[in-house]
This record gives sequence, structure tokens and C-alpha cells, in this order.
Amino acid sequence: MTNWLERLKGETQTKLLQLLRRSAQSITELARHLNLTDNAVRTHVAALEREGLVGLAGSQRDTGGKPARLYQLTREGEELFPKAYALVLGELVEEIARRDGRERAVEFLAAVGRRVSQPGTTDNIEDRVARAAAALRALGGDVELAREPDGWRIRGFGCPLSAVTTEHPEVCELARALIEEITGRPVTECCDRSARPRCGFHIAERARQ
Repeated sequence: MTNWLERLKGETQTKLLQLLRRSAQSITELARHLNLTDNAVRTHVAALEREGLVGLAGSQRDTGGKPARLYQLTREGEELFPKAYALVLGELVEEIARRDGRERAVEFLAAVGRRVSQPGTTDNIEDRVARAAAALRALGGDVELAREPDGWRIRGFGCPLSAVTTEHPEVCELARALIEEITGRPVTECCDRSARPRCGFHIAERARQ
């Protein structure tokens, strides 16, 4: 985790983020922990604020001085740190498949996809398809939408579930069911699960008869 984060943000900003993950701190406190000047820390904090990774958490009054601003990690900043989601999801899918078979695991994931979707209230299929693509983006996917003669194609440039899909391709069923529920159209999954997974889904023009 640290090596990945350091490559992304640099050693100083990584340590700063780790400190703010533990508790809200002032510029002076951060400078003391990092062995930097206050001005150097302000520069780093300002950069992280612009990125939405750090935000104000109130103030504290230093003895004999004016209130010092306290900074904290934002929700976006917290998401930089690794979570156990991929491990837990992968183990869950594997256990369901082991006990009840792969078909049952796929049914389970499809049900989850339907639950997390928000079906549209409009009959306009163009709007529904656009909402489906937006839903994938909200999950962390980078996708574009293209019109085709027989429907639409959602093409991904990354996969929000890539940590799991290589070993557990049935997890793609979650996203497929989500898109199908939102659009009300048959959806075919055509994901690329190579070394760099990419989402891919075809949405049919017409609803099933």
C-alpha cells in the first residue's frame, strides 16, 4: 500500500495523509511530525485540499495564540488507502460457488446488482441507457457510451471490480444485472478480463417479448 501511495503522492504527502487519517491536526502539529517548516506543510496541505483529499475539521486555540485550523482526511482521501472489499467479495463468491455451484453464485450477484440499481421512472430508453453508464461511473468505472445499429455499447477503460473479476468472472454479472435493471433491456456482458480488465456491455434496442 505505502509503495503504491508513495508513487502516486510522494513520500511527504503520503506521510501527511497517514497522519491525518489518524486524527485531525494543525499545520504546526503536522510540521513537527514531518520535521518540516510550517510553510512547507501549508504548501502540501493546499495541494491536497485542491484535490479534495484534505479538508478543514474546525479549529483549536493554542495557548496564548489565535485559533489554529485543524485539517482532516476527506472521504475521497480515505479511499486512497486499500480496503478489504476485493478479498471479502472474492472469498464470498468462491464460497457460494463451492457450496451451491457457479450458477447459484451468478444468481446471487445478479440479485445484488438489481438491488443496488435505481430503475428509471422515464420510458425514454436513451435516458435510461445514459443513467446506466452513469451508474457504472459512480461505482468507479471509466466508461463511454456508443450507439450501435442494434442497441448501445458501454465500453470501459478500466473496471471498478478488477481486483476480483480475473479470478471470479461471475462478478461481472453484478454490473450486467444493474444495467439491465436500469434500462429494462436485455444486456450482454462482453468484458475483457485480461491482465488489464475492462468493462464491456451490449444493451439491446428492444425489450424481450
